[in-house]
Amino acid sequence: MAWEGDITAGGRRWRRIVLRTHVIRPGEDIAEVVAQYAGPLLRRGDIAAIGQKAASIALGRLVREADVHPRPLAVLLSRRVSKSPYGFGLGKPTTMEVALREAGAPRLLAAAAVHVVSRGLLHRTGDFYRVAGRRVAAIDGTTDWALPPYNEYIVMAPPRPDALAQSIAARLGEGIGAAIVDLNDAGSEVLGASRGIDRRALASALRDNPLRQGAQQTPLAIVRPAGVRWGR
Repeated sequence: MAWEGDITAGGRRWRRIVLRTHVIRPGEDIAEVVAQYAGPLLRRGDIAAIGQKAASIALGRLVREADVHPRPLAVLLSRRVSKSPYGFGLGKPTTMEVALREAGAPRLLAAAAVHVVSRGLLHRTGDFYRVAGRRVAAIDGTTDWALPPYNEYIVMAPPRPDALAQSIAARLGEGIGAAIVDLNDAGSEVLGASRGIDRRALASALRDNPLRQGAQQTPLAIVRPAGVRWGR
């Protein structure tokens, strides 16, 4: 267990307790994993935040990059997307191929067309992912710093993150919230949350990316808002 200490976000103080876990494997019950590590420390009003990548791995939402054979369209589209310095995104043909499988060619072609227009005329970036949708934007490509063997895998988002978060909350007990979060050094987003959670406030409380899913093995955090109780 690692204490990250307090942070002020949205005019409120939050405490984040970042927890080390075992190496999560496909087929595990992620609700049981969260309960195992966070359960003894949880108080009413807490939120258990689990990293999207760990949740997706447990659900088996991953594919080995070496087994992905990009079609010509994936190669073409990947050249049109800005490459992220954080290792995520669709700037590689393999991750774009997985995105095409997830969202379909028509949607990604529409996203690419909007991207070309908005970047050329409005000098604005990010519209590709806004049109493609969160399910595409949350795809994690391979990175050198990911925990083996997952440094060789492309990981997709959970298909129903709100339902997954609600099932985790139900396992944790009355008055405890749960969320599936997508964090990196570029920003934070709540992909799924149990009922009653203020997603914007939670994302702000995790904006400094306290979770680490490499060698640190800390994909789980208890987020404790001062004086707040979340309903179900």
